[in-house]
Amino acid sequence: MRLSTATVTGAAVAAAWSLPSIASHVPSVASLLDIPLRIDAAQAVAITFDDGPHPEGTPAVLAALADAGAVATFFVVGEQVRRYPSLVAEAAAAGHQIELHGDTHRAHVRLSPRAVSEDLRRGHAAIAQATGREPQVHRPPYGIYSGASLGITRRANYRLLLWSRWGHDWSNRQTPQTICSEVTEQLASGDVLLLHDADHYSNKDSWKATAAALPAVLARIEALGLKTVGV
Repeated sequence: MRLSTATVTGAAVAAAWSLPSIASHVPSVASLLDIPLRIDAAQAVAITFDDGPHPEGTPAVLAALADAGAVATFFVVGEQVRRYPSLVAEAAAAGHQIELHGDTHRAHVRLSPRAVSEDLRRGHAAIAQATGREPQVHRPPYGIYSGASLGITRRANYRLLLWSRWGHDWSNRQTPQTICSEVTEQLASGDVLLLHDADHYSNKDSWKATAAALPAVLARIEALGLKTVGV
């Protein structure tokens, strides 16, 4: 069977659009795309939280961080920032870093180039209005860029960052113990830890196990002689 020129062209465009959508956080793929999974830091790690702010999860996480004197980076979603701007302002005032996860939590491969640009613009504006500071770092929903969105985000002058350790804490199957064990396994200086302070886009109440795990995670970091820093 012969395919028409239009069919072949359409397939080529689709392939080019989705090429980097193969889990960008996989080390080999991230390396190919030149997307960092780690930070350059001496005797320090970065704890990051995605998907917030959340009216219960974010305050619980902030309290645990304050108790330990730790700092974190929150990759927030614009639509949630507009719902809970005071929580983002509170996190920023406490010395935590606020960066961009998107305006909505939609996979880039499902968005047109124009929609990606608009998503960045709206999310950026929401953070700037809530905190008085413009975000500099971007992490896409699900850790996946499309072929076009990777270029769009870079041309918008964002620094990209994924993660090197995660607790799979979006799942209700996880417990505080398993989250801590997974996210701190073979922990080393420069690691970027991924956790979630919200359940807007995951299993309901999953943030509770994250908040319960956080004191043990922070204790483990301290026991290894590491400190927490922003990204």
